[in-house]
Amino acid sequence: MKSKLIILGCGSSVGVPRADGFWGKCDKNNKKNFRTRCSAIIIKGSNSILIDTSPDIRKQLLTHKIKKISSVIFTHEHADQTNGLFELRPFYWKYKKRINIYGNLKTINYLKKSQDYLFKRIDNYPPIVKANVINSKFSLGKLNEKIYFKTIKTKHGKTSSMIYIFENTAYISDCNDLSIIKVKELKNLKYLIIDCLKLKKHPTHFNLKEALFVHQCLNPKKTILTNLHSDLDYNNLLKKLPPNVVPAHDGLSLNL
Repeated sequence: MKSKLIILGCGSSVGVPRADGFWGKCDKNNKKNFRTRCSAIIIKGSNSILIDTSPDIRKQLLTHKIKKISSVIFTHEHADQTNGLFELRPFYWKYKKRINIYGNLKTINYLKKSQDYLFKRIDNYPPIVKANVINSKFSLGKLNEKIYFKTIKTKHGKTSSMIYIFENTAYISDCNDLSIIKVKELKNLKYLIIDCLKLKKHPTHFNLKEALFVHQCLNPKKTILTNLHSDLDYNNLLKKLPPNVVPAHDGLSLNL
């Protein structure tokens, strides 16, 4: 069965434009410069696996008419990846079933503390999610809709982030760890979706030069740059890139 991935959001932690209307160097007349916070979804039949729950997840799900969430995998605990978790309550109400969420131990513990009412009954609020700490290899879904995952822990500043490898694709939304070029499982994939925050060097994210270096070393068929800040205009960035590298945009769909 065929699978696809939709980039629901490809913006940095403040999105483009920012909440105060600031577009930076991005042309506001280009729809591909309107960027919500990073999130994506893998769809294989009725199996719909959400990657991160950004603060914009409600709008993202409505825009793309996503009517079912089978499970959620988290890259890390930061607010721009997790603050939209409570928006999944309608999916619990609809199916009367807790949604399985997966992440490393730090992320799961953070969510249980910061959004405890989603995990255990408090007053009249029923728990809507069930926490699972991920292993290095796991699968989600049933029969021919099953997706197999490999995970790799990587550096994201002073914290860590999870790389997910699935369907000949790697998703690396938040990372500044150049040692990933040595990871055998990341080489020669069909798609590499990778953090590219800015032109200038950054302490917790890849910049353009570093992202292109990783692309060159890992040699995927195609690389998609995500987590894009407001100093990276879509068309200007596209002109700087080799033919098999493109900027992400909200709504970009990939056949895996």
